[in-house]
This record gives sequence, structure tokens and C-alpha cells, in this order.
Amino acid sequence: MENTKVLMVIAPKDFRDEELFEPMAVFESNGLKVDVVSTTKGEHVGMLGNKITTEKTIYDVNANEYDAIVIVGGIGSKEYLWNNTRLIELVKEFNSQNKVVSAICLSPVVLAKAGILKNKKATVYPAQEAIEELKKEGAIYEDKGVVVDGNVITAKSPDYARLFGLEVLKAIEKNKQ
Repeated sequence: MENTKVLMVIAPKDFRDEELFEPMAVFESNGLKVDVVSTTKGEHVGMLGNKITTEKTIYDVNANEYDAIVIVGGIGSKEYLWNNTRLIELVKEFNSQNKVVSAICLSPVVLAKAGILKNKKATVYPAQEAIEELKKEGAIYEDKGVVVDGNVITAKSPDYARLFGLEVLKAIEKNKQ
């Protein structure tokens, strides 16, 4: 699957390490190119202390260059990503092009705020506020590890990070056929 590119979005701090690195390993071991971006450039530290350096921000990327967007969770998601207008715009662009749109842990709230979960099945980290955000935007909340509804994939927690990565990969492959 060369020439397939995945955009992974993290909060500038307090992203959830496994939710970035486990799906990334799945994508890269299957020959996909992965770009990691955040709201700022430079070094970012996850909740468990792992570091990654980004060279681009969400303001520098073009949805047309990617096959999927993956929004990583963690407590930084609420503070930095939930209400980020550029990220919400990107999610809408990916969705309108029928590309794979995915988020894990607290980040499915971004998909809800982008209006793309209306009447779709989705999951989110089981925090009351996050569940309410999904329902408020018309999502059909399911308390499951990973939920796939068309081109939208959501996952509940870091426990499902690898499975989430595999489901995203499967959806990308299906889209490429």
C-alpha cells in the first residue's frame, strides 16, 4: 500500500502514548506513510512520558494528500483538540471526500463537534462529559472497544489502540479497492 498516507493528530501535550505509537506501528509495518501533526511544531510529551517531534501543524496540512485522519486521545485532547476550528474543518474535509475518519479515547468528541457522527454508531472514553458530547451531536453511543460505522472509526481507550489501528488499516484498504 505504498503512496498511502495517514495523518495522525496529537495534542501538543498529554496525548496518550499508546494511542499514537501502537496504530502508527500497524500503519508503518504495512507500508503506509505516517505524518504526525499537532497544533504546534516541536517536541511533544505524552501522558506516559514518551516524546515525538513534529515538523508540521494542523494548519500546514492539506486533506487531499492523505487517505485517513487519526485523532489520538489523552487528557490533552479536551484542552487542545475538542474545540480546535482547524481540526474540525479537516475532519469535515476528510469526511466529505469519503476518506477514513477516526479517533480514539477522548477524541471522538472532535468528530461529534464536526457534525459527522449524526445517526452514526460511535464510542468514546467512558467519561460522562465525553459521552454527553457525542449524544448531543446525534451519535448513537455504544459502549464497545472499537466501533466502525462506514468510513468512521472510533475507539474507547488505550487498551484498544492496536485493534483500532488494524480497523483503520482495514478501512483504508477497502477504500483503495
